[in-house]
Amino acid sequence: MSRIIIINGPNLNLLGVREKGIYGDQRFETYFERLRAQVAGVELSYFQSNHEGAIIDKIHEVGFSDDGIVLNAGAYTHTSLAIADAIAAVTTPVVEVHISNVYAREPYRHHSYLAKNCKGVICGFGLDGYRLAVESLLTK
Repeated sequence: MSRIIIINGPNLNLLGVREKGIYGDQRFETYFERLRAQVAGVELSYFQSNHEGAIIDKIHEVGFSDDGIVLNAGAYTHTSLAIADAIAAVTTPVVEVHISNVYAREPYRHHSYLAKNCKGVICGFGLDGYRLAVESLLTK
């Protein structure tokens, strides 16, 4: 059985209540349960933190054992060399995900420090981007 973890960064604990025009009105926990049912046969887990160090610690913890990491680092995508280095340091493949189309937003969101160390980047498909990322990790 494949083990994949979804790691969400800052402010993503507020999905469903914050900026609904950008992020939608569904709480992530509700979506996650639906996603789990869609990918039966995958051990899917979830971690969220607003703290950069906690995200790095989680990447280190699972980065040599899990089969994949789906990472939405939120604003850390555009600022964190430390998370980029953590991704580069582990052997587990990482797919970067963004709910919104970051290229249709503010210019500072157009650059990702993480992308070069990731298997791929998915953005602009809403919460369904997480499913697309999981499926990409299941196809070798």
